[in-house]
Amino acid sequence: MSDWTAFILAVLGLLATPGPTNTLMAASGAQRGVRNSLHLLVGELGGYAIAITVWIEIVGAVAAKEPIVAVVAKLVAVAFLYWSAWKLWRNAGHADFGQRGITLGRVFVTTLLNPKALVFAFAIFPTVGFVERLPYDGVFALLVVMTAVGWMMLGSLAQRGSAGLLTSARVEQLTAVALVVFATVLAVQTLSQ
Repeated sequence: MSDWTAFILAVLGLLATPGPTNTLMAASGAQRGVRNSLHLLVGELGGYAIAITVWIEIVGAVAAKEPIVAVVAKLVAVAFLYWSAWKLWRNAGHADFGQRGITLGRVFVTTLLNPKALVFAFAIFPTVGFVERLPYDGVFALLVVMTAVGWMMLGSLAQRGSAGLLTSARVEQLTAVALVVFATVLAVQTLSQ
């Protein structure tokens, strides 16, 4: 297996697993359909690009000297996920999508704070310089788009096949519960280290 094959399989494996960003993509697909959710890709791509670069270039260097930096960063991510869950639950079923929380900005910040970015940065991306990493960044972006659209389609199909049981309010409440679960798992893992 080549380095590229291993990289692609590892990225796809991690991107395909349920997580906070995927949950938002699926919920948006269920609420708005795939076409009306595509703009959210900008938020996910931007969030991952910034997070992975910051983890590799800045936090990695600082955390090597001060391990508490990585712990604080993870706890900030936990707090944001809890806040997102609360906002989604509280506003479930409201007519205004902006109030409901699945916005480009929310996807961006959720992805920016997504713990998967940490795994991508330190376990999957090769340890190379910034310029040498650019081809990997391009392939990663393509895989992000493919996976996100897959989650949107899954949400859309689930909503259509639910015979009215999967209302917008229920999707948002299920999304909120999933975000609480992700946040709790991350908090427990972070505090137990």
